[in-house]
Amino acid sequence: MTLAPTPGQTVGPFFHYALPFDGGAELVPTGHPNRIRLHGSVFDGAGDPVPDALIEIWQADGSGNVSQEPGSLWRDGFTFTGFGRVQTDRTGHYTFATVAPGPVSAGAAPFFAVCVFARGLLDRLFTRAYLPDSARAVASDTLLTSVPEERRSTLIATAEDNGYRFDIHLQGEGETVFLDHDGR
Repeated sequence: MTLAPTPGQTVGPFFHYALPFDGGAELVPTGHPNRIRLHGSVFDGAGDPVPDALIEIWQADGSGNVSQEPGSLWRDGFTFTGFGRVQTDRTGHYTFATVAPGPVSAGAAPFFAVCVFARGLLDRLFTRAYLPDSARAVASDTLLTSVPEERRSTLIATAEDNGYRFDIHLQGEGETVFLDHDGR
């Protein structure tokens, strides 16, 4: 006998009813002098867009400071918390308005920590989106250099005029490297 999946057996698409929140994509307000766009698309193993994924980012501010401020779910328009959450649209696209993160320690490569929730996943996926602007730091990053060279490009965002593009491939050709977190 085969039983139908329940919300406890898969992370999506149920999260769209409660997890997105107003301002989740706006880590900094319109008019912020260092505002950039981080965006991309989520693709499944067949290369088709995933229209019901949820993307979270955590990041340092432009100076490399990791915020300890509360209030990520209730934006006040001034406090940078370094956290954002947004769902993909019907074409699998997501976008955040934020600042470019700075390195959290001397010589470290700046990155966005990215978490992906999507239909059919039994658990969330963790990855990083490194900034391509700091080639020397990227070339010496401990985590990035532990990834086989031919797969590293899946962790590096592409620079654009007003920010960065980071596409996420859940499976298949060009699959994004996902990270083990907390021993899982």
